[in-house]
Amino acid sequence: MKKWKKVALFAASALAVAGLAACGSGSSSKSDGVTTLKMYQIGDAPDNLDTLLANANKILEEKVQAKLEIEYLGWGDYSQKMSVITSSGENYDIAFADNYVVTAQKGAYADLTDLYKKEGKALYEALDPAYIKGNTVNGKIYAVPVAANVASSQNFAFNGPLLEKYGIDISGVTSYETLEPVLKQIKEKDPNVVPFAIGKNYIPSDNFDYPVANGLPFVIDLEGDTTKIVNRYEVPRFVQHLKTIHSFYEKGYIPKDVATSDTSYDHNSDTWLVREETVGPADYGNSLLSRVANRKIEIKPITKFIKKNQTTQVANFVISNNSKNKEKAMAVLNEINTNPELLNGLVYGPEGTNWEKIKDTENRVKVLEPYNGNTHMSGWNTGNNWILYINENVTDQQIADSKKELAEATESPALGFIFNTEPVKSEITAVTNTMQQFDRAINTGTVDPEVEIPKLMEKLKSEGAYDKVLKEMQKQYDEFLASKK
Repeated sequence: MKKWKKVALFAASALAVAGLAACGSGSSSKSDGVTTLKMYQIGDAPDNLDTLLANANKILEEKVQAKLEIEYLGWGDYSQKMSVITSSGENYDIAFADNYVVTAQKGAYADLTDLYKKEGKALYEALDPAYIKGNTVNGKIYAVPVAANVASSQNFAFNGPLLEKYGIDISGVTSYETLEPVLKQIKEKDPNVVPFAIGKNYIPSDNFDYPVANGLPFVIDLEGDTTKIVNRYEVPRFVQHLKTIHSFYEKGYIPKDVATSDTSYDHNSDTWLVREETVGPADYGNSLLSRVANRKIEIKPITKFIKKNQTTQVANFVISNNSKNKEKAMAVLNEINTNPELLNGLVYGPEGTNWEKIKDTENRVKVLEPYNGNTHMSGWNTGNNWILYINENVTDQQIADSKKELAEATESPALGFIFNTEPVKSEITAVTNTMQQFDRAINTGTVDPEVEIPKLMEKLKSEGAYDKVLKEMQKQYDEFLASKK
């Protein structure tokens, strides 16, 4: 995603600072009736950020008498630096949300419930209701979510040029178990290619909803009893996935150092054959992945399209509770998410340089060579993907499929369930510590799950913390389900 966000969110990067010089306090300022708002954004700054902001600010000044200065904080630094910024009480205006639910519960974000009724009215009306459900914390909404893949699926993403070069057929791939013949072929035909490119944070995908972060084993099995919280390592089909991944590891389809490796595989290179990527309706099948990788990427879904808290919280923007310009900040976010000229100028970059409109079409564009550089923002964490121009490589069939996927996507029964960790805070820490001793090796196939899972479960269940967390989570989930009736 885009993007390649699933990978990028865990990649390390140096701090990148961009935009106009920030005030020492991080506060906004006002000049000639135009309010300058300070925004923190995750990732690496575009090389031409000054140009992008100059174009965007012309529109913002005209529409809402405001302009943005953006400071980028690197992928690996963002969480830590935003934690410091939050705890220090810095007076910034807008930020990409970090640990959204927990930080909102701490009171660091402004309550946007009333702002959505005025300054954010058009934005609110454009949002799928699932975004509001998934981002409501204690009855209040603190986020401006980027409307994109409100439902998404996990997919095998195949390196198109290598499939073509070696004549590898992926038509029969529907699961981890049916992936093996493909991995075997590339291992035999090109030993220099990593068959299955995964890293140390990898967890096999399934139709689960995670009530809390993946560092804990608790899930709601969307193919089982959706009223119960269970341990994923006790779900038979997930254990089967782990057995399969372990067999991949033993056969050399996965790097031997996977459990500790930070190795990244360039998406536009021939170093890998298949990886996992999150794909949703706004990606129009494989078209976005192919454009970002600058090569053909073939995808095969392995989970269903489901609207979950995780899918609604992928990219949230928040307004600081300390901001002195909350209304103006919401007006800016509203404009970014409802003004096609503004958003496309950020996500595609300068018109005529990065892209051009296709003649006799309303919203089709062709990207030019400069687009392939670091000369634009990412769509997934900038604004409403549904007002982005559609690239020429998107087919009419992909557009139709996208509409169908959105229409047929169902909501998880747990959508909107926010687990209050406070009653079992110390117990969660204990469970997390135990998990860290086992889960990375198990999830990446480094060890035999039939040997290690029983050890993990024995240790978890021998500690009172595990049962306390599970019981508290089930109690709160029961109350949540009852409140929906």
